[in-house]
Amino acid sequence: MLTKTMIRPLLMTILFLSSGGMTDSHAQAPTAPIRLLVRGDDIGSCHAANIACIQTCKEGIVRSLEIMAPAPWFNEAVELLKKTPDVDVGVHLTLTSEWEYFKWGPLTNAPSLVDPQGHFFPTTSQRSDFPPNTGFLQSKWNIREVEKELRAQIELAKEKIPQVSHLSAHMGTPVCTPELRALAEKLAAEYGLPLGAPGLKHVQSFGGKKTFEEKEQALIQILENLTPGNWLLVDHPGLDCPEMRSIGHQGYWDVAQDRDGVTQAFTSPKVKEMIQKRGIELIGYDDLIVSK
Repeated sequence: MLTKTMIRPLLMTILFLSSGGMTDSHAQAPTAPIRLLVRGDDIGSCHAANIACIQTCKEGIVRSLEIMAPAPWFNEAVELLKKTPDVDVGVHLTLTSEWEYFKWGPLTNAPSLVDPQGHFFPTTSQRSDFPPNTGFLQSKWNIREVEKELRAQIELAKEKIPQVSHLSAHMGTPVCTPELRALAEKLAAEYGLPLGAPGLKHVQSFGGKKTFEEKEQALIQILENLTPGNWLLVDHPGLDCPEMRSIGHQGYWDVAQDRDGVTQAFTSPKVKEMIQKRGIELIGYDDLIVSK
């Protein structure tokens, strides 16, 4: 009669033989996945950006959209996002209004954050090729007014958009000093909305390429070279249309062509084919929160 003491060595021998006699030290470790979060910024800024951002989610590889609560086309963006509930949404905290002819200002009464016309300053820090007194950091900004404004943006977005999941910073301005970053982190903790994308490695930008074909090829090359891990790719979908052709500033007047190329690259069949070929998992911010 076999006892438990006799059975255990026998079972171990059977398992060893059925595995080809390989020990754990020789077993091949599973390959870590490649996970990519593709983010489209500036929904709410204009009609063309709204249409393009939604298109890159429905037809392309974008999984998160960053909404600008103070921008002119916020209300349309809200309605579009309500119709696409699977799209992840971030509150794109905004303290600047960068375009020369196309402007917005704060939701709150914040005199230290605006120019004489009541618009946000166009740059984070004064640029030598911009008119004087156009840098946020060089203005006499008041941290209490910043906090009041950022709270208003977060609360408006949360009120209107059910799937808000995180915070991000337009042009980096809301986190550009230690004091501002501390404030943004405090608000993130208070509202339960993670700030930025901690733990993600940033994919190199392909925005420097001019034509759609150049952007498409650059993005395919980026995807082909991605290594296992969690990655973040950020760009700005748009359309080459009369509205967007009127948007620009010193040093960047080809906005419509540039951002239309981003939209085409994000919806390109060749790009999607490379993602499938490499087994890249497209994720949203919610996936990061769940995986923690």
